[in-house]
Formats: sequence, structure tokens, C-alpha cells
Amino acid sequence: MRAGGGVSGADDERVRRWRLVLGGGAADGTGAVPAGDDARMDGALERLYGGDSGEGRARPGRRGAGLGDSAPSVARWLGDVRACFPSTVVRIMQRDAIERLDLARLLLEPEMLDAVEPDVHLVGTLLALNTVLPDRARESARAVVRRVADELERRLAQRTRSAVGAALDRSARTARPARAADVDWERTVRANLRHYLPEQGTVVPERLVGHGRGRAALRDVVLCVDQSGSMAASVVFAGVFGAALASLRSLRTSLVAFDTAVVDLTDRLHDPVDVLFGTQLGGGTDIGRALAYCAGSITRPSATVLVLISDLFEGGSRDELLRRAAALTAAGVRVVVLLALSDDGTPAHDHANAAALAALGVPVFACTPDAFPDLMAAAVEGRDLRDFSGR
Repeated sequence: MRAGGGVSGADDERVRRWRLVLGGGAADGTGAVPAGDDARMDGALERLYGGDSGEGRARPGRRGAGLGDSAPSVARWLGDVRACFPSTVVRIMQRDAIERLDLARLLLEPEMLDAVEPDVHLVGTLLALNTVLPDRARESARAVVRRVADELERRLAQRTRSAVGAALDRSARTARPARAADVDWERTVRANLRHYLPEQGTVVPERLVGHGRGRAALRDVVLCVDQSGSMAASVVFAGVFGAALASLRSLRTSLVAFDTAVVDLTDRLHDPVDVLFGTQLGGGTDIGRALAYCAGSITRPSATVLVLISDLFEGGSRDELLRRAAALTAAGVRVVVLLALSDDGTPAHDHANAAALAALGVPVFACTPDAFPDLMAAAVEGRDLRDFSGR
């Protein structure tokens, strides 16, 4: 590397990259001194990943000099990070700062919240801090959550409404019409053309096709969401999906969140941000109690889909969990268990409880947000979910 930090040729570029990875110091072996944007990038990395004694940042677990004790200091660091790295890297570094450098404490400062790159994981952190946020930070925190919720709605909500709405329409039109006025004669004739009798000049309708039921709910959906700390991303996505499903007139949607207590958030489904700020991440887990609450609110078991979103680490009675799940299934409720609703893949979960629920005929798998609309469409149509791939 030439004096001043310039590079020439492939070898110098490799040396430059290794210097940024290793973090400098006498032992790094590169002899390179970053300048300009490289120096700014190196400083941002050093404050998060650098070693106390000058050891390379490539050694995991070392603590750097830290981000300082003030929100303005953190805001400046975040500004450097956002200027030097793509947004995907920014989000990883923010998450690492939360875990390594107690950034959660400084998330209470409005000026710091204004500087962050919002994502699902940051929203999860803010929700976990919800009850301790000072008034001066609450408005900024809500704005961050709103930005992420709006982004997720643009990405997922319309596709959810389209997929599930089409499934509901198919369900409505294949239902047996109760009255002559409910028969869709055009579709009925088309569906029975093979039964045309030439000598009579008429079609014999073996199957009637009915009109949709307008405002009457065809299905009830209950989203039952574990709000323990490990389920943060799933809670965020569930809030957005719950609001999207609630906007469908042919679907009656409920959303409950639980730890050792149960909170019904159905009346907040008009706004996913209100849903999210109604949750409280952290605490224990009592899945059996949550299923008991859901069972008490179900009035049409055979027309109900219950989606339990939980890693199944039961803090209450395992026998109660399995008994409640079996009773719901026996009553005709379509129960589906999602071990996660996130982009992070299959999470750590209780394998024994997952196997026991599967033995009851309950589908159990992790599901990405992009796959959720198709999952719900299949569920409301009554299709077999055992082979559904949610990843």
C-alpha cells in the first residue's frame, strides 16, 4: 500500500481488505495505514469489534473501546456506519452493538433513535424496552416502529390479502347454497356442462355453485403469539399479518399474545403499530393457558383456523398444553404451529413438544414471512398442510 493509504493492483487491494478485517496493530502483518473513507470505516469497526490491547478484530469476543456514554456519541458512530456500509451490514452491526456494548440502554435517547437504521430486530428491542421508555423517547420509538411496519406492509400485506381473499372466494363459491337466490347460475351451468342432455335441450346441475356470502365471515382465524424474548421477530411479523387479515371482510380475525398471562389485542388490529406496542416481550411462557383462552373465544370450531406461533418451550404444564391442543383438534379447529415467523430459519425449539403435537395431527414447522400468505390461503381452504414447506 502506498503512503497515504492509496492502493495499486490486486495485491494492494487484498492487503487493504485484510487490514480492515484484522483491525491493525503490530501483529497484523500488513503494515497498511488506512486513510480517507477507509480510516472512517476502520474507526467504526474498531469501536465495536476492536480488542482492548490492540489485538485484531478478527478475534471474536473481544471488547473495543466502546461507543462512549452519550447518545450523541452513538449517533455519530451510527452516522459513520451508515455512510460506510450497505444497509444489510448496518443492521448486523447495530444488532451486535445492542448485544456487545449495551446499546439497549442508549436506545432510550431520542437523538439516537433518529440515527438508527430501522429493522425488525431493532423493533424487537424497542418493544422489549416499551415499559421503561421515557416520555421523551416514546415518540421517536413509535416513529421507528412505524417505519418498519409500513415497510413490511408494503412487502407483505397486499399479497396476504390477495392470496387469502382468493381462497375465501373459492370457499364461498363451492359452499352449498341454502336458497335459490344464493345460486350463481352462470357458474353453475359452466360447472355442469358435461351433464347437458341434447334431447331435452337442458343441463342437469349435479352441483350447485353459490354466490359469495358478502359480509358474513366464512372463516375465523386466531393468531396466538408467544411474546417471550426469543420470539421478538415473530411478534413483529404477526402484528403486521394480523392487521392485514383483519381487513378482509370474509374473515374474522383475532390476535392474542401471551407469556405467563394472556392479552387480547384484537381491538387493536386496525393498526399494526398499536398491536406491537400492546405486547410486552420477555417473561415466562404458559402455552396451555393461552390455548385455553383461545378455546373460550371460539364459537365455530369447524370454521376456525388457530395459528400458534411459539418455539414451544413450555414453562407451564406440558400435559395441559397437549390436552388443550388435542381438545381443539377433536372439536374441529384447524390448529397450526409455527416455530417461528421470521427470515432467520428454524429456531431453537422444544423438539419433544413439537413431536407430540405432530403426533396429534397438528402441522409443526417454521415459516418465513414470504411463505405465510400461501400458508394461510391453504389453511382457510382446508388443504393438507403436512407437506407444506414454510421456508
